[in-house]
Amino acid sequence: MSPRAGDRDRPGDAPAGPGPEAVPVPDALRRGAATTPDGAAWLTRLPALVDRARTRWGLRLERPFEPGTTAWTAPARTRDGADAVVKIVLPHAEAAGEAAALRAWAGQGAVELLDHDTEDWTLLLRRARPGHGLEEDRLLAERPAPARLDIAGELLARLHDAPHPADGVAALASLVAPWAELLRDRAARLAGPLELDTGLVAEAAGLLEELPGSAARTVLVHGDLNPGNILAADDGTGRTWLAIDPKPALGDPACDPWPLLTQVGAPFTDDNPPATLRTHTRVLCAAAGLEADRVAAWALARSCESALWRAAVQGDRDGALAELAQARTWARML
Repeated sequence: MSPRAGDRDRPGDAPAGPGPEAVPVPDALRRGAATTPDGAAWLTRLPALVDRARTRWGLRLERPFEPGTTAWTAPARTRDGADAVVKIVLPHAEAAGEAAALRAWAGQGAVELLDHDTEDWTLLLRRARPGHGLEEDRLLAERPAPARLDIAGELLARLHDAPHPADGVAALASLVAPWAELLRDRAARLAGPLELDTGLVAEAAGLLEELPGSAARTVLVHGDLNPGNILAADDGTGRTWLAIDPKPALGDPACDPWPLLTQVGAPFTDDNPPATLRTHTRVLCAAAGLEADRVAAWALARSCESALWRAAVQGDRDGALAELAQARTWARML
């Protein structure tokens, strides 16, 4: 379950690529992985991991996709001729349940998991074509943002209706538990530089403690359903939409819409952001079967958490201030 959104390791289209012996590493992945000793060590092992995947499934690989900082992903053909994507994940806790979640969804609302290698953190996925993201669809771009949010809400409903995996996916409450204390600690250190609204941060920390345990139902949540993680797929009968790159957990379904409501359209640049967000939230919640107040509460909490993470970890003061302004807008909605 990621408190940030936007990483994409997507099984969409890519140009034809190198021969079977080449293992190119996209710049974004190299930079992202090299920030930690474990990531740097993983990069040195990556050629061997690619070779093992190639051998295990008889793959003919093309060039890897450029987006993504936590996985090496590339289009492939299997020995049986299946149109596939191989994804080799940099081991990290948020991705530990990905294979279990994809098995539970079984290709209904998410890309299909064809096989996986637990030890190597490698997944073989059925490829989605044409594979562009929700915000990149030319026809939908001509329609208002609520039309795309309606599609996203229907997809969320399908994902949330899936059976719970028997194991392999953590409880949302256990993942969120450290966030409130971390938020308070960072707020104490950054109150001056960020000119923090201490009441807003206190409200966000309280919500992080209260929301996971007060949900009316527990579902398999995606955890990072930003619009780039919703891909177009034509199955021969028409256009459908599939989720990729879950950071799954079992818990409150209302935690999932925040990235969509933030990134579909440009709600915070409108003349009246609270009114726009109310409309967008109402449309998505109607399609997904969610409570608008809980969705807004999660959005407030996660916006604050993400803002202080951005300031503390990335040193991005401007980005943090922008997200704190978004959190204040969500607070006005509540």
